[in-house]
Amino acid sequence: MYYEIHGQGKPLVLIHGGGSTIETSFGNIIPLLSKSRQIIAMELQAHGHTNDRVTDLSFEQDADDVAKLLENLQIKKANFLGFSNGAQTTIEIALRHKNIVGKIILASGFYNRRAAAPQFWEGFDFATLDMMPKVLQDGYLKANHTEKGLLNMFNKDVQRMKNFKGWTDEQMKSITAKTLVINGNKDVGSTEHAVEMHRMIPNSELAILPGGHGTYLGSIESLPNGEWTMKYAADLILEFLDKPE
Repeated sequence: MYYEIHGQGKPLVLIHGGGSTIETSFGNIIPLLSKSRQIIAMELQAHGHTNDRVTDLSFEQDADDVAKLLENLQIKKANFLGFSNGAQTTIEIALRHKNIVGKIILASGFYNRRAAAPQFWEGFDFATLDMMPKVLQDGYLKANHTEKGLLNMFNKDVQRMKNFKGWTDEQMKSITAKTLVINGNKDVGSTEHAVEMHRMIPNSELAILPGGHGTYLGSIESLPNGEWTMKYAADLILEFLDKPE
């Protein structure tokens, strides 16, 4: 597993979205977060620099991989920020590995299929590589220079979403970590779903920010004109992390 460490301070683990790399999801925001935190970012199975294994992708396996990375780095406890599919992985970490979790930030994530319109889910039945944002394709090829690897990652990400079942209300209510739910007002998951998730998780806060899927984080596929103007999102994240647990 490929990973990077930036800055010093309390550990904050960043988990990228589907089809993404560290750079495409977090390249803009890492310099701000790493001023006061130790940032640990990895690329998950089949993504970016990290190798694949002969299994389908799953949020459970990704959660276990992240937990194993922290064990190898001798980090006993950390905060987590997961974006998009990374938020789903973060939910699994909060459920499967509670002992390593401080606070969690679920950014543009969702916990059941009600989050998005039926057309969103139906689209995975007809998804082809040319539908993947060019900047994400380029981001993968910059890290791993094989078209075959790009197609493999795309197909595995699509299959995972086709099979997405999510989590029960009872599972979400069992999350004990202090949580910040962030969503864009024009995100993939609806604002209503973000509110529902916030109300489901006992110790949570909610922020609805302007823009699309990851615009507030500076995720490159979501930036108007390629420019990130919402740097205040980093302040919001750090303020949440600085509050007493």
